[in-house]
Amino acid sequence: MNTTFARTVCAPLALATLAISIPAPASARVVGTEEVLRTEAPAPGVPIDRDTLRALLDRDDVRSRLETLGVDPRAARERVDALTDDEVERLAGQVERLPAGGSSVIGVLFAVFIILLITDILGLTKIFPFTRSVR
Repeated sequence: MNTTFARTVCAPLALATLAISIPAPASARVVGTEEVLRTEAPAPGVPIDRDTLRALLDRDDVRSRLETLGVDPRAARERVDALTDDEVERLAGQVERLPAGGSSVIGVLFAVFIILLITDILGLTKIFPFTRSVR
């Protein structure tokens, strides 16, 4: 094995292993109910009121998408009104986490392309004619 390569890789690896093995200080204390309830506030930017969900249903793009899926926008509005507070909070959290584009097909295709490209460069496969194997 090349000694320069071994020194370059082994020294940082040894330092990282040593740093991981050092225990971190820990502390514990009794927590009161009021403090727990104060810290369980909803995350900022997450709408938890019905008005925000109603405004979302009133948007033209959402209404047209509901209609293409066969859902009556008035029925969806009535269902939002019938939700409990916990369900409204959960639904609002899901709306915030959904991807903006709706689908990640392009991301999956890009990941597959990168994986095949790397395996082609390493010489494990021969798929792309524009790559040269390192072997």
